[in-house]
Amino acid sequence: MPNPTESEKIQAVKFALRESDYTVFFGGAGVSTASGIPDFRSATGLYNQKHASAYTPEEMLSRSFYLRHPREFFSYHFGNLIARQAQPNRAHLALAKLEAAGKLQALITQNIDGLHQAAGSENVIELHGNTYRFYCEKCQKAYTLDEAEASAGVHQGVPLCAVCQGRVRPDVVLYEEQLDPAILQAASWAARKAEMLIVGGTSLLVYPAAGLVDLFRGRTLVIINHMPTPYDYQATHLLRGDIDAILWEIAREE
Repeated sequence: MPNPTESEKIQAVKFALRESDYTVFFGGAGVSTASGIPDFRSATGLYNQKHASAYTPEEMLSRSFYLRHPREFFSYHFGNLIARQAQPNRAHLALAKLEAAGKLQALITQNIDGLHQAAGSENVIELHGNTYRFYCEKCQKAYTLDEAEASAGVHQGVPLCAVCQGRVRPDVVLYEEQLDPAILQAASWAARKAEMLIVGGTSLLVYPAAGLVDLFRGRTLVIINHMPTPYDYQATHLLRGDIDAILWEIAREE
């Protein structure tokens, strides 16, 4: 039999969506590139962009760097991980549409940009946190991005809590830190329960997040990515191309 065309693959995914009682989407940085937010490891990704610091982005996004060089950490965070002008793209909107239609029960993301919520998705599990949320390490008081930036402006570049003067940090998982056990448990539960798992915009190289695919025991595994992943051989449907265009077509009503 000839290999199915991309159009036939999309139709097969749409049919599987109609048949599934519990569908989960698991996505990574590629979901947000069409919104102008760079991924990490591609040729134009964050790790390959020029910046003023002598340190590498991987170093500056680590817990040890945050503890040793807080001023440089916050300078990089505010200058490179915040995309105020970014808007949800068709991938985010398509996933929100599928959830609203009752076809998507959970959305697991490695992204920290909050664009899924901005698009209207509600059941979002953020594995790595959200760069727009901040909290005091000492008393746990929550802060917005604007509040954290304002505090950094009056405290020599490092935001401090207005209540206890503890350091205010972004609510993200840095290198050398563990994922929140409760959030990882919620994501694992969703992956195990899923009858259909759609994976998109992720290399599936970063653990423990990539290990969620190992927990899937459902019928249909869909992988959407520009580049090959270690799990392609397990995919029921493997689609190559722009994830925003593919998801938009999957969510499009007949």
